[in-house]
Amino acid sequence: MDRMFRVLGFWCLAIALMFLAGNMYILSGLFFLQTAFFYVMGYMRYTERTYMLIFGGYMTVAFIGIVYWSYFQVG
Repeated sequence: MDRMFRVLGFWCLAIALMFLAGNMYILSGLFFLQTAFFYVMGYMRYTERTYMLIFGGYMTVAFIGIVYWSYFQVG
């Protein structure tokens, strides 16, 4: 499971570099922070249950952020 967090970090890095190339600096910074988070968590050597709980918490925060942004900020 720790390798999957490093894979998530890799894909977040790829997305951050694409945002950086498109001059979207705020989103790029957000994805660079997520990259750092995933890489650090990937090397912590937690149990698989702990990784699943961390990922569930991350997804909860991400979904709340997406709903907030789409409801209150867009249009």
